[in-house]
Amino acid sequence: MKKLTTALLTSVIALWSVSTVQAGEIAVIVKTVNSTFWQNVQKGADTAIKDSEGNTMTFQGPASESAIADQVNMVENAVNRKVAGIVLAPSDPDALVPAVKKAWEARIPVVIVDSQLAKGAEQYYQSFLATDNKKAGELAAQALIDKVGKEGKIAVMSYVAGAGSEIGRVGGFTDYIKANSKLQIVGPYYSQSQMATALNQTTDVLAANSDLKGIFGANEPTAIGVGRALAQSGKAGKVVAIGFDGNQDLQGFVKDGTLAGIVVQGSYQMGELGVQTVSKLIAKEKVEKFVDTGVVVVTKENIDKPEAKNVLY
Repeated sequence: MKKLTTALLTSVIALWSVSTVQAGEIAVIVKTVNSTFWQNVQKGADTAIKDSEGNTMTFQGPASESAIADQVNMVENAVNRKVAGIVLAPSDPDALVPAVKKAWEARIPVVIVDSQLAKGAEQYYQSFLATDNKKAGELAAQALIDKVGKEGKIAVMSYVAGAGSEIGRVGGFTDYIKANSKLQIVGPYYSQSQMATALNQTTDVLAANSDLKGIFGANEPTAIGVGRALAQSGKAGKVVAIGFDGNQDLQGFVKDGTLAGIVVQGSYQMGELGVQTVSKLIAKEKVEKFVDTGVVVVTKENIDKPEAKNVLY
């Protein structure tokens, strides 16, 4: 009888352990590790994992945002090693779907951040945390119109064609410009999120369009390239530029007038909320399907105010 009681007690403890202790590895996989934007996402994730009920975290991403096959392999490897959950910023809306589907088939919860997957893939992930990129693009367009007026020529310097965030952001920008002004758009040009490429492209655009009134640099490395091209060409402050994201380089450009403003995402919040959300899913708690992580338009006038400091990095 004593042996039976002990055996039953052991079974109960084992069952309790299985049902309540689901701690394991949370794999955070971003578009690239070589960007302060994604490094700020990591800071948010690092903060959140401390309160994540015994879970551990790995953080990785390809060498560049255009290395899509590398990112697919990272997700597949995470599935193969049976992680507890995945936080993913997909570099391509289509290419990452099969890997995320594999996670779903393996019953691994997935939280998508920053960029949407292709339509029809909603069933394979449980939550999407991101900037409302269409709204952010519209804010950038509004800021540019406020500075240059409604007639003339502007250039769009974009990053990776087809990326979910790019479609919404640049699409929102161009649609707003077309609906609310007579501005002629040159581009878009795609830097592949390489600063040096954006610098060269912007230099060429400035040389070929002496009547250019404004420029939109649609992500961090692209906007830095735009700022440096304006400075090197002597057109800083003469051609109005609106950038995107908020690292130290871009803050400096706003302070010295090279950029008229930057539209800054809550990158830290993406990492923090991403890990918090997947932790809830691991614990079988309900989460929202979409969470808007917000943006702030930062200019010389508000760059030192709390609203800006909360998102700058």
